[in-house]
Amino acid sequence: MPDVIDLRSDTVTRPVPGMLEAMTSAELGDDVLGDDPSVNALEAAAAAAVGKEAALFVPSGTMANLVSLLTHCGRGDEAIVGSESHILHYEGVGAPALGGVSLRSVPNDAGGHIDPDAVRATIRSGVPRTTVVCLENTQNRCGGAAIPAQEMREVAEVAHAAGAAVHVDGARIFNAAAALETDAATLLGPADTVSFCFSKGLGAPVGSVLTGPRDFIDRARPIRRQVGGGMRQSGVLAAAARYALDHHVERMSEDHANARRLANGLAELPGIDLDPSTVGTNMVFFEPQGIDGAALQAALRERGVLSTGRPDRIRMVTHLDVTTAQIDEALTIAGEVIAELAGG
Repeated sequence: MPDVIDLRSDTVTRPVPGMLEAMTSAELGDDVLGDDPSVNALEAAAAAAVGKEAALFVPSGTMANLVSLLTHCGRGDEAIVGSESHILHYEGVGAPALGGVSLRSVPNDAGGHIDPDAVRATIRSGVPRTTVVCLENTQNRCGGAAIPAQEMREVAEVAHAAGAAVHVDGARIFNAAAALETDAATLLGPADTVSFCFSKGLGAPVGSVLTGPRDFIDRARPIRRQVGGGMRQSGVLAAAARYALDHHVERMSEDHANARRLANGLAELPGIDLDPSTVGTNMVFFEPQGIDGAALQAALRERGVLSTGRPDRIRMVTHLDVTTAQIDEALTIAGEVIAELAGG
């Protein structure tokens, strides 16, 4: 097997040496009892980074969103989500299954955007009652699109006017902020609660966080334990997440530049349908034309270039473990593979 260029996801990164050192030297306690100092420090830093009062460290983004919905909603309540949202498609319908919360969708367009009028028309005040509107930024099924602050504000104004809260699934919110040339706290100003991941572009091995008002986080904490998220000496993981928050936010623009380099190179290859202008963050989606997508992915994999997605819509994601030189190597291999497939 050749050296691997792993473009499957930004979740595949390995801890850098400084992160490993932070983990091994972390001061520990028992987080369920509230006295793990590394977790407490991380939660304070994470809340400040997105402009919220308090935070709750959890194992995964799926759990962060689940705990948020179970805290915002009672049984029989309704949450509005985007038609292409991660909550709807990839989180095991946890809120309906575990909390009796209905998920009602409004359309995301091809760029991930949601029409505020569609939200207004969908919100219900009777039974079921809409208690929270969920947004996603970046919007990942729609090409990793970064959703601008004004657009989020317009949807939030509709939700708040109807008495509903706003939760942002901000798994890659720092990618969105970098792409929009702003900071996460400014971008998330209209949101009541926000989740974000440390184990994606930030490069930590495990962990996400739910942020919001202090009283909300106080109510969310026992719910985290109900769904199995109470961890003990989790400061080992929190130290990695804190290192990521302190050292890896500013470098995300490098991943975006590599994604644009990848997109521009792929767009020049025969048999690839890709508009590079649609690439705004660290995700590149393209459609094979006149070649078998499954065969293309398999041949790339044999040469050490890994991807995900469907055969008719392939995804490649840049991250801190992929260098510019590796992007160029991946493009060279892709050109050779496509030529071989076309010739065969």
